[in-house]
Amino acid sequence: MTYIGTPFDLSGQLAVVTGARRGIGLAIAEALAAAGADIVAVSAAMEASGSEVEKRVTALGRTCTPLRADFADRAEVSALATALGDLDRPVDILVNNAGTIRRAPAAEHSDSDWDHVLTVNLGSQFSLTREVGRRMLDRGRGKIVFTASLLSFQGGITVPGYTAAKSGIAGLTRALANEWAGRGVNVNAIVPGYVATDNTRALRDDPARHAAILDRIPAGRWGTPQDIGGAAVFLASSASDYVHGALLPVDGGWLGR
Repeated sequence: MTYIGTPFDLSGQLAVVTGARRGIGLAIAEALAAAGADIVAVSAAMEASGSEVEKRVTALGRTCTPLRADFADRAEVSALATALGDLDRPVDILVNNAGTIRRAPAAEHSDSDWDHVLTVNLGSQFSLTREVGRRMLDRGRGKIVFTASLLSFQGGITVPGYTAAKSGIAGLTRALANEWAGRGVNVNAIVPGYVATDNTRALRDDPARHAAILDRIPAGRWGTPQDIGGAAVFLASSASDYVHGALLPVDGGWLGR
């Protein structure tokens, strides 16, 4: 392959980032924009204008199109897929980062919490990827990046629904890669370690859990959302053209411990 510019250059490409309003999604959107991509920023509570993601993306000279979609509502996800198909340019990169978590011991974990987490973190992810991926297949190229989890490999504590969903994301990443790699579409996943976001606030606010987690991380610190951005750029760029079905840990060494 002959690169134009650098292998990490995303100039002229359109990237959709779900869960882009804050945390990891916000950092990924900013990193992709810094690499040259225009952004479609999706969140259930995305502001029509003036959002933090819009400010960061436009400050980098890229466009930011805000869209609202609640991933707990499959009809809204279907409408989102239609809206993406109606854009005046095709989606080159899809980052499936929308997610939620519900914490309760397994013996007390309700069906409603289970169904909510599985819908947001797995079912809706598949529905959106199927629709966007179909258009990528028609064009013969595209990059799809899921946000998996350490709990794609481990059981976790008091988060059975989240663990089941993120384990499902690992399997879905491989399944789609098996079907789509030969048709020009890369499907991979980032595996964030313990990152300081709203989803992990309960852990960080528990002194015992916080200390136990930190003690196991070889890097000696919790991750930041910005730590995930570079991995997203890699998996969205031509540098990863021969990478398919990979689960890329960005975890400070946790899984190697």
